[in-house]
Amino acid sequence: MPKMKTHSGAKKRFRVTGTGKIMHRQAGKMHLNEHKPTRRTRRLDGDKPLEPGDARKARRLLGK
Repeated sequence: MPKMKTHSGAKKRFRVTGTGKIMHRQAGKMHLNEHKPTRRTRRLDGDKPLEPGDARKARRLLGK
């Protein structure tokens, strides 16, 4: 069997923590930020864990 390749798009978007959770960047902070309240942009900082159903698919794409 050949080795399974990691999905290029998935490796740019997700990361696996030490405990095995799949983390993703929150949507809504890439552009058009000037008119968004500072409170909202601060809330969108940092990574969040993926929902279980999505995490299953992302884990497969990452080859984990």
